[in-house]
Amino acid sequence: MQLICGVDEAGRGPLAGAVYAAAVILNPDRPISGLADSKKLSEKKRDLLSIEIKQHALAWAIASCSATEIDNINILQASLLAMQRAIDQLQSEFKITPDLVQVDGNKCPNISLPCEAIVQGDSKVQAISAASILAKVARDAELYVLDRQYPQYGFAQHKGYPTAVHLKMLTLHGISPVHRLSYAPVKKLISNNS
Repeated sequence: MQLICGVDEAGRGPLAGAVYAAAVILNPDRPISGLADSKKLSEKKRDLLSIEIKQHALAWAIASCSATEIDNINILQASLLAMQRAIDQLQSEFKITPDLVQVDGNKCPNISLPCEAIVQGDSKVQAISAASILAKVARDAELYVLDRQYPQYGFAQHKGYPTAVHLKMLTLHGISPVHRLSYAPVKKLISNNS
């Protein structure tokens, strides 16, 4: 049996918080129904599937790269690094080495395992769908925590994405320690205030 590890990230577009990645090896003997691209599922459905994935998968791991790391190395490199961290963590925690890593998108992280990038893989490969769900649920959980730390920005509502409300709150309250300083709307605010 070929062990395929699906990998995906969540949170490339937001102006705040970390970017998350997950790696999942599904168990062919414990199929999970309803797996799909996390963006096509309701939050409630994602939360339920996330629990099921963690219970039934052969192995899974979630990792992240902070807003500071994103600013230092750019979002693409940070996404790939978060993926690499998730794959490494999956191997060390579960003592499993996948035969093949399949990543959503068009670039593979820097790993020594055989890897293929699949555009729209989160809607084509179940293991990638599972990874997209775990990454999205973990990132949303972080944003709820940040919402309690910095209630003035409304993170629980927009999850850090550049919505009209978020941009208005940024203008009103300035930037927080969890905002991505290299992102255009945040950069613009810094230059307007300097």
